[in-house]
Amino acid sequence: MISGISASPGIVFGTALLFKEKKIKINKTKISSQNIQIEIKKFFKARKKSAQQIHEIKNQAKKKFGKKKSLIFKGHILLLEDEELEKEIIDLIKKKKITADFAIENIIQEQIKTLKNLKDEYLKNRTIDIRDIGNRLLKNILHIPVVDLSNIKKKVILITKDLTPSQTAQMNLKKIIGFITDLGGNTSHTSIMARSLEIPAIVGTKNITKKVKNGDFLILDSVNNKIIINPSEKKIQYFKKEKKKYFNIQKKLKLLKDLPAITKDGKKIEIGSNIGNYKDSINAKKYGAESIGLYRTEFLFMGRNNLPSEEEQFQAYKSIAQKMHGKSIIIRTMDIGGDKNLSYMNFPKEDNPFLGWRAIRVSIDNINILHDQIRAILRASAFGKLKIMFPMIISMEEIYYLKKEVENIKNQLKKENIIFDKKINIGIMIETPSSAIISKYLIQEVDFFSIGTNDLTQYTLAVDRGNEIISKLYQPISPSILYLINKVITESHKAKKWTGICGELASNTEIIALLVGMGIDELSMSSISIPIIKNIIRKINYKKAQKLANKVLKEKTVENIQYLIKKFNKKENLL
Repeated sequence: MISGISASPGIVFGTALLFKEKKIKINKTKISSQNIQIEIKKFFKARKKSAQQIHEIKNQAKKKFGKKKSLIFKGHILLLEDEELEKEIIDLIKKKKITADFAIENIIQEQIKTLKNLKDEYLKNRTIDIRDIGNRLLKNILHIPVVDLSNIKKKVILITKDLTPSQTAQMNLKKIIGFITDLGGNTSHTSIMARSLEIPAIVGTKNITKKVKNGDFLILDSVNNKIIINPSEKKIQYFKKEKKKYFNIQKKLKLLKDLPAITKDGKKIEIGSNIGNYKDSINAKKYGAESIGLYRTEFLFMGRNNLPSEEEQFQAYKSIAQKMHGKSIIIRTMDIGGDKNLSYMNFPKEDNPFLGWRAIRVSIDNINILHDQIRAILRASAFGKLKIMFPMIISMEEIYYLKKEVENIKNQLKKENIIFDKKINIGIMIETPSSAIISKYLIQEVDFFSIGTNDLTQYTLAVDRGNEIISKLYQPISPSILYLINKVITESHKAKKWTGICGELASNTEIIALLVGMGIDELSMSSISIPIIKNIIRKINYKKAQKLANKVLKEKTVENIQYLIKKFNKKENLL
């Protein structure tokens, strides 16, 4: 039995197809001065052919995933034709007198190395995109055929070291019923695409390609993160029952998707979706989201060579506002910086990027970015129920400044006779201990709070959540974190305002009863998690959950807190 990272849920049975691409052999011999121009021409010819291929893949992706997801490949074309990349490759050919393929290999590996050294998981996973583009260029220079996964004839479970976004986009979904990879993470484009396609997938197994042979019979259970190679008949029958059980659960959950998340004794919790683009908003509606609890606008700024214009942002926000038909949409301003840098902005080198120039600090120091974004949100507010949310707030001074800027933009729009929601709500992310501690004062100046539990945990416990050495210390249910969450909820309620959670804790099935008992008003999560969270909430007795919260908040250790939560969940039959 092998496990990895469950990228997209489902249970399938099938024959393994081991997909190994032909090894690319780089010509590392030196070239003469006379051959420099020949190598440069080879680069341009291969680049042109690669761009044509990616353009075709982009069209295929648009049909399968929708326009927004297909923009991944627009980003690939932009990177492929990037002037800086072109200059680096040509300069290397000229200075080192090396072949075009050797120059490309050097530059691509350098970029991959840079990304791998970053702490941010999203950016780390962009190495797959860089490698995809580089390998395509190299194959076209060396006349190696690019494998097309749309030509597979039999139903298979695909086994490979890694899958690039372009390969995923080309997959024949009638034949490839699931896939497993050695590499990859939950936030890679390949994993995101797998979830969009609802194709079962497990990534990051480390060694599946060494364990499986062509023709092996596999059980791929990405619900429980299990891969069984050549199982016994007894195991097959067991997992067939598991598949039927999963299917029945999904069928039951689908019936709940349009029902409210309301406890047995009448406490209503709003369930929202975390999104990054328009296609995500389609999934939000599909899985029964009552609102968009977090729109991560930084994705509009990433994977490109310049800042998105006010008009471009306006169109993006407007399209989602119209899609949600009057449902609340919380738009978080750009959360970039730290270890999520933009290639076209000059970010300083920092020893502690998580404690550095990021999020609202970048926006305040780049007033044109802040103004464009606020203008775009306000203009789009005429088309739906939009709310503005500012990230990484630590002080009252920041709130005073930001509210003043919003008012200035409102006055500009009035003079220009542009319609907008004059009473648009303004909220902040509570993700630093400082904002949680002064939440009593902050709530007087804003309309709502949304707790980012990932960063709040990291900052409060002084534990880097990406550091494997100390990962056991990253405990979102530690007494200190629960104390701060409870304080934030309590202070907002005293002011007759509301608090939500948009961090990972919002979709943690084991913790839901505790959060409900603490009085949380809203939970926002990945769309796919919505039905199961609604199901749990509808089984909770709010008064009993309040008693659980009161007990938990008196405990001094994580171990005791875990014991009380597990005991409650079992007794109430919640999981």
